[in-house]
Amino acid sequence: MFSSPFLLAFPFFLLLCFLLYWAGARHAYLRRPEAEPGNADAFDWHFFVPCRDEEAVVGTTVGRLRADHPRAHVWVIDDDSDDRTGAIVAELAEEDRRVHLVRRHRPNARQGKGAALNAAYDELNQFLSKHTDRERVVVCVIDADGQLDPNALDIVSGPAGFGDPETGGVQVSVRMRNAGDPRPLPDRGRVRNAFARLLVRMQDMEFSVSNTGMQLLRGRTGSVGLGGNGQFTRLASLDRIAAAERRPWQRGALLEDYELGLHMILTGDRISHIADTWVSQEGLPHGRRFLTQRTRWAQGNLQCVRYAPRIVSSRHYGGKGVLETLYTFLQPVAHLVTLALCAVMFALLGLTAAEDGPGAAFGGMLALWPLVLALAVVSIMPFVLWGPVYRRDRAPDASFPAALLWGLALWLYAYHLFPASARGFVRMLRGRNGWAKTRRNAETIESGPVAIEA
Repeated sequence: MFSSPFLLAFPFFLLLCFLLYWAGARHAYLRRPEAEPGNADAFDWHFFVPCRDEEAVVGTTVGRLRADHPRAHVWVIDDDSDDRTGAIVAELAEEDRRVHLVRRHRPNARQGKGAALNAAYDELNQFLSKHTDRERVVVCVIDADGQLDPNALDIVSGPAGFGDPETGGVQVSVRMRNAGDPRPLPDRGRVRNAFARLLVRMQDMEFSVSNTGMQLLRGRTGSVGLGGNGQFTRLASLDRIAAAERRPWQRGALLEDYELGLHMILTGDRISHIADTWVSQEGLPHGRRFLTQRTRWAQGNLQCVRYAPRIVSSRHYGGKGVLETLYTFLQPVAHLVTLALCAVMFALLGLTAAEDGPGAAFGGMLALWPLVLALAVVSIMPFVLWGPVYRRDRAPDASFPAALLWGLALWLYAYHLFPASARGFVRMLRGRNGWAKTRRNAETIESGPVAIEA
């Protein structure tokens, strides 16, 4: 039966791809050069902060951006919030001429983060003089709960960033600032808080070392991706995308940030990732909110598959960049195929057990235990080895055994990709492509209106 060889070969193929990718990411992370600072005064800086019902965090975010980066303008996009987001920002704008409120109203509002960012882009165009050197204007997207490294603008101005005239975009590292919070859920018990602490720690570990290594690898393949937080783009690069696509950020995209990066490379601009500066955000301590967020990301990845023909035929993508990008696109697809193959395998075992008895069905599996054990070790060790790296760079007070346990937990944590991919695929089949804001940790059902999917 043709399915049997495929059942055996496909997991080995996926494991080989994963190991190659992991080895490249780890090598890129450990051998990364230190980024040299540049002259931030050579550029004009504009922060875009998209908001929907963000009264719990927006005041702190805007205040910190203005205090840490006094020369920059802050553009807050109020996507028709039901709470006091707009009123809070309006009060700040009255006192500070470098704070701007971009108001959006339904039915044009709440059409996704990309549409909100495009509205700020239009407002910025009206604000700037027609004689402005748009190569010297940099836009940075910050989440409503984001906190940017006070030295970030100096670092991204350097030769690894906008100091290189061919660089159109820069992504900085992301970290979870509540990774050390002993009680992420103050109103819950010890067990729930233990799970919440581990969940936030895994998100910090994922972003600050694993994803950073992935991005540094992409720097070598020419396929760095932009993220939704800490995303810096040259205004002239946004103009080039708008000229080709009618708008910089794609409407209706669930990964509008990553798609922006694809368009930037397709128009000939380079994107770099700088690991020596950062933006922080809140890690999610709630399992349901976390799964909702990751489902959206998985569905957004599936949406990006449509770019594959353009990327393969583009002269701006080299062979390594094409392979890396396709590997990223197809991750949710691989998860779906793996789930389907597992279902087929268990169905075949059930048929064998029904025909020949349970002993015949499971005896063959037991005979393969040395191979299964070897595959388990090879699969788990890459995650475990990120533990000591994370301890060195983000948690030096932790013990070495704790770092190894965090690495083991990272392996278990990675399995969230399977249900997230399945849920994203089902949502796509049902035509549900709306954008739902992830509720902030400071928000509760009683704290006021909370955004829901349109």
